[in-house]
Amino acid sequence: MDPHAVAPGLVHWTASHPKIGVEVSSYWIAHARVLLDPLLPPGGLGWLSDAGPPQHVILTNRHHWRHCSEIVARFGCAVWCNELGLHELEGEPGCERVRGFRAGEVLPGGIESHEVGALCPDETALRVELPSGEACLAVADGVVRMGGGPLAFVPDELIADAPEQVEAVKRALREAYRRLCEPEWETLLLAHGPPIVGDGRQQLRRFGP
Repeated sequence: MDPHAVAPGLVHWTASHPKIGVEVSSYWIAHARVLLDPLLPPGGLGWLSDAGPPQHVILTNRHHWRHCSEIVARFGCAVWCNELGLHELEGEPGCERVRGFRAGEVLPGGIESHEVGALCPDETALRVELPSGEACLAVADGVVRMGGGPLAFVPDELIADAPEQVEAVKRALREAYRRLCEPEWETLLLAHGPPIVGDGRQQLRRFGP
């Protein structure tokens, strides 16, 4: 899917992930010149250059490195990742530009980082306030929306190594999402699935109990 605005200054696109072979979502926050979990858009590096160019990339977890190597090589961006996941980025081309953060810190563009954990230690949510006054929440892999359907967990085999741990992880994720529904925001940005515009907070709250 080509880049398109889902709110003023917030652009979404999808591209096929080279490792898992499915469409995943990426986002551009124009006022902050920040990319979230980026795969290259259909227009490639040229589109990013015309749109920004980007100054920062923020990952919702370490598994979303995606096309960061190519983006860093072209633009020299800093790539921000929860410090609990930095070990897995060692050796990636461009890893010298990686910066660690702790959940709770405010990142470039005034983006708030919030702990999710449970699924993996560095699972992080990001609350973004847009210049229009709207706000959105970006989440990683703890909740997905494949095919534009309802919010769901990933398959059990991806939630925990041991089957007896699955329900505990789901409970911890639901509790994290309940907390994340306390601050005000409207649009839910998913790494796996299309965003939910307008009533994302309500849908995540219903998913959380």
